[in-house]
Amino acid sequence: MEGVTELLNKTKAAMTQVADKLKQDLGTLRTGRANPQMLENVRVDYYGAPTPLKQMAIINVTDARTLEIQPWDVSAIKDIEKALQQSDLGASPLSDGKIIRITFPPMTEDRRKTLSKTVSKMSEDYKVTVRNERRDAIEKIKKAQKAGEVTEDDSKRHEADIQKATDAAIALIEKNVAEKEKEIMTV
Repeated sequence: MEGVTELLNKTKAAMTQVADKLKQDLGTLRTGRANPQMLENVRVDYYGAPTPLKQMAIINVTDARTLEIQPWDVSAIKDIEKALQQSDLGASPLSDGKIIRITFPPMTEDRRKTLSKTVSKMSEDYKVTVRNERRDAIEKIKKAQKAGEVTEDDSKRHEADIQKATDAAIALIEKNVAEKEKEIMTV
């Protein structure tokens, strides 16, 4: 019985992690407002190792559409610029030798619609991941029931608990997606 409780806790935690990961990934999408999270996935080739930009520099929002990147090691500024140019930010970095500025142009209506479709696809992908977690957990509970470790009533109760966790995770995903779509479509 202890194994099933542990399984339920692990499944709920995994589902919550999936929803949290989606929120983090949504933060990296450009929505018309500058946000340091947009640079979350930028990796800089620093002395031969791919290093996250946030570990190499201070990233500030100077106004609604401008990010300012101030590296701790000024000698890495060229490498940072190169990494920013290779990333799909939709804006070019400008450097004065000490600070890099990225000014994002206003988003077009077509870009907003495309981004909204991207968010919807991400949402579906993350929902599938949550459903896969549910399927795996239910399979394990059914195996435990066949092995005689769990009664049929307990099995059904545990399956209902997993479904509640699934519903909660999907509701959280939908909430995060709705917020992001609203942010994208707001001019």
